[in-house]
Amino acid sequence: MKTINCTTKDTNEYQILIGDGILEELGQMDNFFGNYNKIVIITDKNVAKYYLTKVKKQLRKLGIDVFAIIVTPGEGSKSLAEAEEIYYKLNEIGVTRSDLIIALGGGVVGDLAGFIAATYLRGIDFVQMPTSLLAMVDSSVGGKVGIDLGYTKNIVGSFYQPKLVITDPKCLNTLNDKYLTDGMAEVIKYGCISSSKLFLRLMSFQYQEDLIDDMEEIIAKCVTIKRNVVEADEKESGIRRILNFGHTIGHVIESYFKFKRYTHGEAVAIGMYQITKMSCREGITTEKALENLQYILETYGLPWELPEMDQSEVMKILSSDKKFEGDQLNVCVIPKIGKAEIVKIKKDQAIELFKN
Repeated sequence: MKTINCTTKDTNEYQILIGDGILEELGQMDNFFGNYNKIVIITDKNVAKYYLTKVKKQLRKLGIDVFAIIVTPGEGSKSLAEAEEIYYKLNEIGVTRSDLIIALGGGVVGDLAGFIAATYLRGIDFVQMPTSLLAMVDSSVGGKVGIDLGYTKNIVGSFYQPKLVITDPKCLNTLNDKYLTDGMAEVIKYGCISSSKLFLRLMSFQYQEDLIDDMEEIIAKCVTIKRNVVEADEKESGIRRILNFGHTIGHVIESYFKFKRYTHGEAVAIGMYQITKMSCREGITTEKALENLQYILETYGLPWELPEMDQSEVMKILSSDKKFEGDQLNVCVIPKIGKAEIVKIKKDQAIELFKN
């Protein structure tokens, strides 16, 4: 098992535990879970059928009352309506500040449950237990929690750090190929912005089995990169913006197609390629970096070509992007693989990002 510590200015240190089969060992973690009177697990229907009974059984070994709230899978659950329902359920259960919320699932569950924890009773403790690759390498770490307003992604939220992150790579065995591919977009992102060695490592795998066998190391590398960035800039006022590589375009694509045509990872993959194509055209990025990025996206079955979209609708969606400061948009670019920097684009120039 690997243990990665994360310490931010506004929170105490918390641990990120990564290890095969760690969900089978929760019953031995009395030194942590024993501090709470009640535990509420928020999960979705897909994850519940694989892991909910197992997790509840382990926690009940510690003599703790355990409850579950199960939501519908998919981005649609990250809504004010769903949050309101959960608030009422927490009230019925009698949750207090001496209790704990566990987010058991992928990025949607983690964002939603984290938002609930941040806001119910003005904040109660929560734990991330990511079950998707995307959540394991990215969204479970760093404290970004939130919900969508309609098809505007993550527009309501907070920075609220978990008390613990427990990652079991064995959960990936129940993940279908589409969602493994989805998560690989975020893994590739970390190679692009911070580690050329990771990028080359990903390019060297010939078979999916080789990738899976090395997954614990890959997850730990991505989490370490994110931990380092978050510790330096918890509230995204500076260097943390590099974690948004590909996300400005990606979020617009997700919203434009109402979260139905592309997964988050697929949209980010397109975003990474398109922003790099622009920065290459501007002389910021090398041609070789663009070629390698296209190659690795194709290797892992991720899209890179920009779909046809109505430009006026795109501009409407783009205008709600949280990365705007006045009329300037902060965008992450990569001069070369493994190195990132932030450039500013004026609002009326940002639409150029969405032209082939």
